Amino acid sequence: MTTRAKAPRRRGRPKASLKGVPVASLPASTGSGGPGMGADGDSLSRIQERNRARLLEAALAEFSRHGYSGTTLDRLAAAAGMSKSNLLYYFSSKSDLYEASLAHILEVWLGPLRRLDPEGDPARELAAYISQKMKMSQEAPDASRLFANEVMSGAPRIRRVLETDLKTLVEDKARVIRHWVETGRITSVDPVHLILSIWAITQHYADFQVQILAVTGKDLSDPAFRAAAETSVLHLVLSSLGLTVPAEGVGEGEVAGEGIADREAESEVPR
Repeated sequence: MTTRAKAPRRRGRPKASLKGVPVASLPASTGSGGPGMGADGDSLSRIQERNRARLLEAALAEFSRHGYSGTTLDRLAAAAGMSKSNLLYYFSSKSDLYEASLAHILEVWLGPLRRLDPEGDPARELAAYISQKMKMSQEAPDASRLFANEVMSGAPRIRRVLETDLKTLVEDKARVIRHWVETGRITSVDPVHLILSIWAITQHYADFQVQILAVTGKDLSDPAFRAAAETSVLHLVLSSLGLTVPAEGVGEGEVAGEGIADREAESEVPR
């Protein structure tokens, strides 16, 4: 009875998301139970899904702050507000929880790229994509840094995903951009390098947040700085392709999550 009485309060906790896709709604790709399952293979109830979300939220914070080696199961359990044995019900090891955290980050960060529409207006499609990437850099810098650190260490736990799923997605969206070039809708550009450049520019604001603060005294948490940064990135990328920022562009509505990419996200969970 005590558990039932507390459940409504937990429902009010902000769900860990990167951003707009709750952790609990995504499968753990590496846990022994499989998608939507606990470590023992049982289907997860709503309360169990919330506990799993709490663990992934705690893991994101702890791993990004202390690294893989500096994070212990005891620390993770304490951050999630549960016992170590309870943690091990959902994830069989620290490695499983770490890999699930990385899988979630990759899942959500690649969501906007998946939504690039070959038949859409290139300026609107790219503006929405860049806006979403900037929004993610503002709202989840720890996630970006955790993923960057994993990649810079040689991606020992997610190399297979990078070489298969990520590579396939980039090749697919490169075809979209190549189609725009071939139909004269944007100036000639190497599609893969365009995608890599957008990643580099937008995620720089998350991965090098300390450096940006040191140089400017501000970061993306400052609304005016965020707006100026996004406007600069949009003009830099779109003008290089012979495009202009759409008039409705990335106004306040889209920054707030009511724009093109967000409306599409309501009906489509990435992957």
